[in-house]
Amino acid sequence: MSDNLFEILESRFPTDPESTAFLLEDGTTISYGEMNAGAARIANLLGDLGAQIGDRVAVQVEKTPEAVMLYLGCLRAGLIYLPLNTAYTLSEIEYFLGDATPTIVVCDPERLTTIKVKAAAVGAKVVLTLSDQGTGSLIDQAQGKSDIFETVARDKDDIAAILYTSGTTGRSKGAMLTHQNLSSNALTLHKIWHWREGDVLLHALPIFHVHGLFVALHCIFLTGGMTIFLRKFDADVVMKYLPQSTVLTGVPTFYTRLLANPEFGRDTCKNMRLFMAGSAPLLDETFHEFQSRTGHTILERYGMTETGMICSNPYDGDRIAGLVGPEMPDNVGRVADDDGVELPDGEIGVLEVKGVNVFKGYWKMPEKTKAEFRDDGFFITGDMSVREPNGYIRIVGRAKDLIISGGFNVYPKEIEDCLDDHDDVRESAVVARQDVDFGEVAVAYVVKSSDRLTEQGLRDYAREHLANFKVPKTIVFVDDLPRNTMGKVQKNQLREWATDTE
Repeated sequence: MSDNLFEILESRFPTDPESTAFLLEDGTTISYGEMNAGAARIANLLGDLGAQIGDRVAVQVEKTPEAVMLYLGCLRAGLIYLPLNTAYTLSEIEYFLGDATPTIVVCDPERLTTIKVKAAAVGAKVVLTLSDQGTGSLIDQAQGKSDIFETVARDKDDIAAILYTSGTTGRSKGAMLTHQNLSSNALTLHKIWHWREGDVLLHALPIFHVHGLFVALHCIFLTGGMTIFLRKFDADVVMKYLPQSTVLTGVPTFYTRLLANPEFGRDTCKNMRLFMAGSAPLLDETFHEFQSRTGHTILERYGMTETGMICSNPYDGDRIAGLVGPEMPDNVGRVADDDGVELPDGEIGVLEVKGVNVFKGYWKMPEKTKAEFRDDGFFITGDMSVREPNGYIRIVGRAKDLIISGGFNVYPKEIEDCLDDHDDVRESAVVARQDVDFGEVAVAYVVKSSDRLTEQGLRDYAREHLANFKVPKTIVFVDDLPRNTMGKVQKNQLREWATDTE
């Protein structure tokens, strides 16, 4: 067996191919055998269309089992999978296609006409479609292909996927994740979270980022268990399926919305063994209320696109509100100063990590990659942290002003650049404000250049140019932005203003 991630996952699939891989909301089931055959047909199709080993396949589609088969098919064929958030606008997609230069692009049928133009401009061979019903030219053309495919051998350092993560300078970076990066993290998570035979995963996350695609699906595939595959999170639907499930991995928003339902409680969760939270900070009040209502203690963990999971509260042992636990096995971490010197427990510094799960680097950005690693191999996460005396890590802030809203990364600079492009905006500054539902939301402070500008008008403008999760939840017009003597905007003061307006 090679180091191809697919082969590692497939080695843990059930021996009975009729075992259920997915249970859908309409009652439809898809077996492991059907999933495997679908991935093989897609792998054959991609090769017939001219995709060569190491080529990129860019994908912006809704969540379906067929989208998972596309991912697995890319792994099998030795292609690099490039998932894109379904909320990204055409201008955002244009950048990703231009940077990654994919050979094949798969999109929603409704976007075919515009995506084809952008794809052709970067030399893509073909654009295929996949709808939210699991239909489209991808499936039509794959239908006649063989359901037998010999998985391409891959080395541990070969790239399996590229996931774009925004930068504070406004230019997104493509994190190159290797087969070993992904497989090592999956195997470790499978072990430390005690995945077991009979587990049923309740999956309500999107599948275009690390949490839903890698953390959740890789673990259940390694277990050979069933996934209840929901199109999106809906508290009522999740409550319906919780009694049939054993594991839910979600973002804090999931738990605040479940707690908002007075019928949610111990009886609903009687079959569950594990609730996990990540992608955004879990508020202490949510942690304690959930514990009181259900008798379950949420397991919070911490990771990044570039690393997968880094820290986790223990399965057996104390899970502590506000802490993300110690580093996981195979990870070495340190809280360091600006020079990379490790700090004593209790002092605030930047969390730096090293391990086989840490990404290979940023696509076509060697200088940026070099800048993010210390000479001794530690990756600089940029997250301000404290190590407690018990070894657990507390994330206290973000050196790069990252906002995590509903589990999605939002970078103030990108929003500011968009708002500043408006003819009636003189300047803007964006900061985070805590939010019980989304964890954090963006608040924009804007100096007008014309009195005709309205809050609604500016919000509509932002929606035309940014994914909806990046659009500020609050826009505040001010006469001037606060600055220090060097002319730099004082975002600490803006954060205080934002807190005062909660």
